[in-house]
Amino acid sequence: MESTANKSRGIYWILFLLSVVGFFWVYSVAGGYCTLVLPFNFTLFAKALDLM
Repeated sequence: MESTANKSRGIYWILFLLSVVGFFWVYSVAGGYCTLVLPFNFTLFAKALDLM
C-alpha cells in the first residue's frame, strides 16, 4: 500500500518540475502571462507533498 502512494506522489513531483520549467519558459517568452502557470505550480506542489 505504501509503494502505490509513493508512485502517485512521484508523478506529481515530475509534473511539478515540468510546471516550473513551463513557468520559466512562459516568463521568457511572454513575461506578463507567467501568472497563468502559477496555479499549476502551487497545486502540483501541494499534491506532491500530499497536502491535498
